[in-house]
Formats: sequence, C-alpha cells, structure tokens
Amino acid sequence: MPLLFTRTSTPIGTALAVASEEGLVALRFDEGSSQSTIDRIMATRRESAVRGDAELAGLVDQLHEYFAGGRRAFDIELDLTGLAPFTRAALGAVRDIPYGETAGYGEVAITAGGARAARAVGTACARTPISVVIPVHRVVRSDGSLGEYGGRPEVKRALLALESGIEGVVP
Repeated sequence: MPLLFTRTSTPIGTALAVASEEGLVALRFDEGSSQSTIDRIMATRRESAVRGDAELAGLVDQLHEYFAGGRRAFDIELDLTGLAPFTRAALGAVRDIPYGETAGYGEVAITAGGARAARAVGTACARTPISVVIPVHRVVRSDGSLGEYGGRPEVKRALLALESGIEGVVP
C-alpha cells in the first residue's frame, strides 16, 4: 500500500501529514515545498505516495481540535520506522510530557534511558519527523529558556502559550 498524504491549514502554517498503514510517518509545518518533503520520505521508505484526504480526516480533525484548545492528547498511531532506538525512546519520553508542562533535555534523557544523553535528545527533537503530535515544543533548555524549535522560536512560544490557556497568541 502506498503512503498517504494530506495538507491542512493551521494557525502555525500549512500542515503536511504523511502516513503509512502503521501510522503517522511525518507531520511538517511550512517547511518549503510539500512535494519535496513527500519526495524525500518516499525515497527514504522506497514507497509511493498518494493523496489520502479521506483516510487522514481523523488526524486533521484532531489537529484542528488541538489548535482550538479542545484536545490535550493525540490518539494517533505513529510509524517511526528507520529511527535509531534511542531516538525512538527519546521521542516516546517527549510524548509523555503532560499538556501545558515542559521538561528539560536532561530530564527527557533520563526518562529515555540515557542520563548523559541530553544532546542526543536535542538532536532527536530537532530532527523529529512529527511535529506537534510528538510535542517537542515542550522540551526546554536546562536554564528554562525555550531554544530554537527549528528556527521558529515564536511558534514554540505560541504552542506553549496555547497549552497554558493564554488566548490570542497562536500566530
């Protein structure tokens, strides 16, 4: 079965979602050409991709609920095929950070089983193929500062504000 993809508008930009039979493979926001992102994923996974708006409608609904402030957790299967074991563990630990809260890279490293792997957690967060559903925006530096969030710190700030109940801050 080919990969499925869809696009949807969100307050932080157009989301591109790509899924396999196993689950969500990628969720990206305004990262250049959607087609080049799909092409990279297809090349890595050696699978074709087709439009799957109807099949991915549940994901789109959950994203819209999240941005409206009505969803605190996503009920979506993930397909993290190809990621290193520690990266999967780190992203799993990130998924356990409660809505509206933050954790430091070092805390996530300990939870993921690598007490001295804060930098590896940072790399996992920076390279995550799945934004928002894997809430890497909830991971902060040890001094409490936010960090970059893919060169868009204003988006990280907006997502954290959304989760803390501050209205009107999502761009």
